[in-house]
Amino acid sequence: MTLVSTENVSIDTSLQEKQRLLSLDFMRGFIMVLLMLEGSRLFDHLLEWQSEGLFHNFMLQFTHHPWHGLRFWDLIQPGFMFIAGTALAFSIDAQLRKGIKWKSSFYKVVKRSGWLFFWGVLDYAVRPTGLSFELWDVLTQLSFTTIVTFLVIQWPVMYQLALSAGILLLTEFLYRFSNIPGFDQPFTDQHNFGNYVDLLLMNKINTGGWVAINCIPTTVHTLWGAMAGRVLLSPESDHTKIKKILAGGVIALCIGILLDYTTTPLIKRIATSSFICVSGGYCLIGLAFLYWWIDILKHRRFISFFLIVGMNSLFIYLFFEIVGSRWFNGYIEVIVEGLIGHISGITSVFSGIIASMVIFLLEWKMCEFLYRKHIFFKI
Repeated sequence: MTLVSTENVSIDTSLQEKQRLLSLDFMRGFIMVLLMLEGSRLFDHLLEWQSEGLFHNFMLQFTHHPWHGLRFWDLIQPGFMFIAGTALAFSIDAQLRKGIKWKSSFYKVVKRSGWLFFWGVLDYAVRPTGLSFELWDVLTQLSFTTIVTFLVIQWPVMYQLALSAGILLLTEFLYRFSNIPGFDQPFTDQHNFGNYVDLLLMNKINTGGWVAINCIPTTVHTLWGAMAGRVLLSPESDHTKIKKILAGGVIALCIGILLDYTTTPLIKRIATSSFICVSGGYCLIGLAFLYWWIDILKHRRFISFFLIVGMNSLFIYLFFEIVGSRWFNGYIEVIVEGLIGHISGITSVFSGIIASMVIFLLEWKMCEFLYRKHIFFKI
């Protein structure tokens, strides 16, 4: 991990905006803010606060669907991996313009992927029962998808689309035709090919249904993000760029819905081809809208709240996943509950909501401090 500090260096904000795609920074920050709120357990407390009714059903959208179906929260990881691909396209373009050779760029990507894998494994390594080796974290999957995307990022668009289709067909084949006793039910939890591979890799099966080989189909998310990035980097008009990205999103969405209704159920936990198409379609549509709203129409109001977090996304992700979940959150909860617990009428659920908001505010303030000091953590 590299600490990049530009403290005491004067930075021209208008120049920064020209060099960066603010819609991408906003999208990254928006996702990280949602993850921070989830890590603070705010969504859990709000679900507990209203156990039924319209508000409860709304809050269910901030949880993963149990199996076959789609909720808003199921789009967060695809969005995270999608914008990683878009950022990679911009990074490679900048390196090419600087004359950096392919070998050097490849070394940089391999090094970054190695760090992503390390932090992804470390995230779940420490358990109450001892050390654990698990490959279900988004960072471990991103370490794989990043390398694959880099290797094909300069391919013609039609070749990249063919590769995307090939990856999804490979996934379909592995799940449908592996025929391993006990794991020959392609779309059944705990009895599919992904569960079998987890037994081979980690000698365990995730009780939530997640599988490590999701890194194969979710490569499409990162690849499509890179393809969208290349469109945004092209000399075409903004209207044409938006039209292409939006059309790609609508087509992917329609294909995914058709697959769900005909052959392959939409299941996020094993990243079925229908899920990849639907979620990837939403990512493309979302990027097209944000590019139009922020980079073309120049809307800037309120986006700095999210940009501050997006600029240090890796730091804050590791903080609330490792430090927050294991110490910081509980520490703050004890303080908050100790201060307001004696107030008449304050229920445990309401004090939990307040504690979650305090945790989120403190984490955001950490990001703001780093942002104002121009300190950014990179790998």
